[in-house]
Amino acid sequence: MIERAPILPAVLVAATTLAFVTSPLLAPEFGGFNPDLFPVPQDDPPVQPAGYAFSIWGVIYLWLVVSAGFGLFARARAADWLPMRPALALSVGIGAAWLPVATISAIGATVLIWIMWCTALVALLRAPEHDRFLARGPVALYAGWLTAASCVSLGLLLAGYGVMGPTGAAILALLLALALSIWVLRFLGNFPEFGFSVVWALIAVAVAGWDDATVVTWLAATGAGLVAGVTLSAARRG
Repeated sequence: MIERAPILPAVLVAATTLAFVTSPLLAPEFGGFNPDLFPVPQDDPPVQPAGYAFSIWGVIYLWLVVSAGFGLFARARAADWLPMRPALALSVGIGAAWLPVATISAIGATVLIWIMWCTALVALLRAPEHDRFLARGPVALYAGWLTAASCVSLGLLLAGYGVMGPTGAAILALLLALALSIWVLRFLGNFPEFGFSVVWALIAVAVAGWDDATVVTWLAATGAGLVAGVTLSAARRG
């Protein structure tokens, strides 16, 4: 007898994903943390990626919606889809509240995005091998972007509350993003979409600071190359 999973988790993923992708309607003017949310205003932080980088959200949203729809209508009772669903529903469910929180509290938003990252990573590790393009792929892209975004958020928080200077906070954030990314790609699995997201974000940080070409710029550019290399190495290993 073929094991059949309950349908409710698939419904929950679809509902929370829909809430997540429509959440920008709750904060249509959001373009990053308001500099005045911090005791030390962050007007042009070196860790912030160039604005074009956030266009990746269009791909993430669309791919997650397609995945959730496919999961609901074609794999609702598939046993191999079930393990990732609770963590994914929790991650995108929290994500649905992230933008409204980010407009009023950088600390609250930073806490939430780290929870989103942790649960997205759990979902990725539990995603099925079968239907990789519609199951593991979108979660990997989402988790990769959150890896960079959560570290950037932490860097902004450290600089914004005067714990470190902007350059030191940016360097720490980039090193943490690199360490987490290499750990995932080297030891946890072959996730090329994850690597692509991180490389995309790091290149955007380098582009944002290219005119000044500071140590942050070169670290971001070097880090992008390093993550790309580790991603390709993981792909060769299979």
